[in-house]
Amino acid sequence: MPHWRFWLKKYAWLTIVGGAKLLKRSLDIGVAALLLICLLPLFGLVALLIKLTDGGPVFFWQIRVGRWGREFPFPKFRSMVVNAEQLKDALLTENVHGENVTFKMKRDPRITWIGRIIRKLSIDELPQLWNVLRGDMSLVGPRPPLPREVAHYTLADRRRLDVTPGLTCIWQVSGRGDIPFPQQVQLDVQYIESRSLWADIKILLQTIPAVLLGKGAY
Repeated sequence: MPHWRFWLKKYAWLTIVGGAKLLKRSLDIGVAALLLICLLPLFGLVALLIKLTDGGPVFFWQIRVGRWGREFPFPKFRSMVVNAEQLKDALLTENVHGENVTFKMKRDPRITWIGRIIRKLSIDELPQLWNVLRGDMSLVGPRPPLPREVAHYTLADRRRLDVTPGLTCIWQVSGRGDIPFPQQVQLDVQYIESRSLWADIKILLQTIPAVLLGKGAY
C-alpha cells in the first residue's frame, strides 16, 4: 500500500472515532443539563422528604471507580438509614447475588420508607447527572463500581473499566438487580465492543419503561 494511503486511512479513522466521541459527549451535556433544570422541583421535594424522615443528610456520597481505574466522588439521594454501611456486614449472608463482588438484598431493612420509593423509580440515582456534566460519567455505560468491588475483579472483569461509566447501562434495562455479576460483566463487554450513538439512544429509551416497571430494583 502506498505510504500516503496508509496515512489517509489512519486519519480518516481517527476523524470518525473522534466525531463519535464528540457526538456522545454533546448528547451527555445536552440531556444532563436539560434534565437537571427540569427536575429541580422533584429534587427539592425528595430532599425535603429525606430530611423530614430522620433529620439526616440528603445525599449519600461514595467513591466510585471510573475509566481506567480513576476514582471520583459519586452522589445519591440517601435512601437508607444513616448508619447503613456499619449494618451491612451483618447482612452479607442475605446477598441475592451469592458472591462477594456486588451486594444486593431484597427487602433490605436499612432502607427508609422514602428510600423504597426513590430506589424503585431510580430517583436516588439522579444526582449523578452532575457527574455526567463533569465528565466523570456518561449517560450510557457500565455502572461505576466501588473500589472494594474492583479489588475482587479478575482481569476479564476489568474490561468494564475501559470506557467511561454510565448513568444507565445495558443490564439495567434487562433486569437491574436481578442480573448476577458475571452476566453484568458479559453484557457490559457486549456493549463496549459494539457501542455506538444509536445503541446509546436505544438504551436510554429502554431505560424509561425499565424504571417505570421497577423490575430488579431493590
